[in-house]
Amino acid sequence: MSDVLNKKREWVITGADGLDDLLADELSKLGATGHRRLKGAIAVEGDLATAYRICLWSRLASRVLMPLFSINSGDPDKLYHAAMKHPWEDVLKEDATFIVRAAVAKGVSTHTRFASLRLKDGIVDRFRDRTGARPSVDTESPDVTLHVFIEAERISVSLDFSGDSLHKRGYRVAQTGAPLKENLAAAMLMLAGWPERGNGRLFDPLCGSGTVLIEAGLMWADAAPGLARIRFGFDGWAGHQPDVWRSLRDEAVARRLAGLEKPAPELLGFDIDAEALDATQRNAQSAGIAAWLELAQLSVAEWDMSPEWAEQPGLVATNPPYGERLSEDSAIRDLYRAIGRQLRQHVPGWHAVVLAADIIHADALGLDHRATLRLYNGALPIFARYGEVLPTEQELPLSFDGSMDDLPAEAMDFANRLQKNLKAFLKQAASENVRCFRLYDADLPEFNLAIDVYDGRLHVQEYAPPKTVDPEKAVARFKLALIAIRKVMGLHRDKVFLKVRERQSGNQQYSKQGKAGKFFEVREGRARLLVNLTDYLDTGLFLDHRPLRLRLAEEAKDGHFLNLFAYTGTASVHAALGGAWSTTTVDLSPTYLAWAGRNLALNGLPDEHHRLVQADVMAWLRQEQDDYDLIFVDPPTFSNSKRMDDIFDVQRDHVALLHLSMARLHPEGTLYFSNNFRKFQFDESLSADYEVVDISADTIGFDFARNPKIHRCWQLRHKAQVSA
Repeated sequence: MSDVLNKKREWVITGADGLDDLLADELSKLGATGHRRLKGAIAVEGDLATAYRICLWSRLASRVLMPLFSINSGDPDKLYHAAMKHPWEDVLKEDATFIVRAAVAKGVSTHTRFASLRLKDGIVDRFRDRTGARPSVDTESPDVTLHVFIEAERISVSLDFSGDSLHKRGYRVAQTGAPLKENLAAAMLMLAGWPERGNGRLFDPLCGSGTVLIEAGLMWADAAPGLARIRFGFDGWAGHQPDVWRSLRDEAVARRLAGLEKPAPELLGFDIDAEALDATQRNAQSAGIAAWLELAQLSVAEWDMSPEWAEQPGLVATNPPYGERLSEDSAIRDLYRAIGRQLRQHVPGWHAVVLAADIIHADALGLDHRATLRLYNGALPIFARYGEVLPTEQELPLSFDGSMDDLPAEAMDFANRLQKNLKAFLKQAASENVRCFRLYDADLPEFNLAIDVYDGRLHVQEYAPPKTVDPEKAVARFKLALIAIRKVMGLHRDKVFLKVRERQSGNQQYSKQGKAGKFFEVREGRARLLVNLTDYLDTGLFLDHRPLRLRLAEEAKDGHFLNLFAYTGTASVHAALGGAWSTTTVDLSPTYLAWAGRNLALNGLPDEHHRLVQADVMAWLRQEQDDYDLIFVDPPTFSNSKRMDDIFDVQRDHVALLHLSMARLHPEGTLYFSNNFRKFQFDESLSADYEVVDISADTIGFDFARNPKIHRCWQLRHKAQVSA
């Protein structure tokens, strides 16, 4: 027996693409020698104990194959003749069951089923010729599994020594959608140097069913990943040596017990999904490390940890939703930006390893890049980005450094007004923590412009001049204005974005004006929002509604929020950040709903609790059954979209709209109705059914105080609430 035990032979270890270097290093530590790289595998040398040890201890391998023989031909009939000569009595007993699984190399055209049948026939015929008996085929639970790999001029036959894929540790009793394979979670942790690096502290802010946390706990406990597996492929092998296996397993049990006596690590996991956290808890209990976990139901936007916990650097390891788990590619990138921003705020100086489906998503994290691995989670290519979390850059006060020097005399009045507004508004903006506001709105009739500040950039709109104004003079005046704007504000031309605004009809204000596709991130209250200063007449953020959005954020806590005619969903973001249990965002435009999705993702707000609905609002309200605690209704003046069943006119239709909306309002809820039609007349008959208050004055910010007719706003409540 000693010859069998000590004899070295070749073993083929398969693993996920991209793991070659990590896997080779791990195999060396487990006693394998003579590494030879194959496509999707590593061939090594080792005795029987080494193969057992790989099955028991490898955290990265998928399968361990024991090569039996090969032929230098791709002909299945020649495979049959070779099988007839192989000593199968050394592989399986005559009363054993087996199955043949075949795979073909890329670019090779052959029938794998025929090759499998020829190998099976060769095995059966050899046993029948020698003993008169034969082993049986079992497709469900065979004693032995054989692998056939077919190349153009070669066929290789191996025994599946490990059995089912080694990533199946045996502890997963519950799972969520798109689970991460255990060996990929282990690869992330090895890439980041866990457990040696991390000081015993690991944070997974999107933990799903807990794979990363559990793999980290098992590595900390020095627990063999194969210890909980019930069966291995070698169990039915005729050459299996139970005593050798039992000795290695007993050693692993002793190491695990010793590891569990070590000081406990701190494993912190967040997820927005209660079912995912339940799955994490159940899986951790199955793995025997549940006592080491601290779990909380929090979204990326809600991360909450004690400053003391983050003081000592640790390791962040996480697998954010990507691919099919998040539909919009741009929204995925924005989610990664939110994750990176939260990491910088909460755990600067920590190390982090994060999975991403695209390298641009990994780049969006903003880590101090140390390494990137390209891997595959099933058929899906992914990237593991490892680096250090950089400190948050201190937010500088909003400021503009310009001058009045060398300005043409014709532009001085405009420049003086611009400078006066800038001085007053910057002071007011600083006191209210505002970074986006209207700086100038046709204050001087001869300079018919609107100038908006978007967090350090300018959006300049030239109102179309009346027909009575000479077009050439209008052009000259606009050029003067641009000279003054750049001079007074001290901005390069790439920070100034120009548009001509004409009187619009229908949905023209929402139609695309350009194709630059450039989005900028701006801040408003707690929210991060995306604006587009080039492609659309409107930027994606209505500045006049800023006070109302902040009011909605204050009133949304612990309620369900409905946003109708939602545009880019900015009010939904504020409500969600204010603590709304859920938001429902309804708009007819798929473009703006996608934009809303990006705004939510940018703030780390998951789609599980924030619903985006593409629908005609009036038709949707007639079918909707849920109640909402807070509703915001901000319809256009007029809409004749082809996607609608009817033309919408806010003056004609606002009574029907509000009745439908109030039907969805909780008895103790609040609805805010706003619109910017200058000639709008609110139908006072609504006051007979609801408590109505005109709050327009309270929703006008400092930057629109000189133009308070920018919009009107009413608060509506059910009368039952007031009388109660």
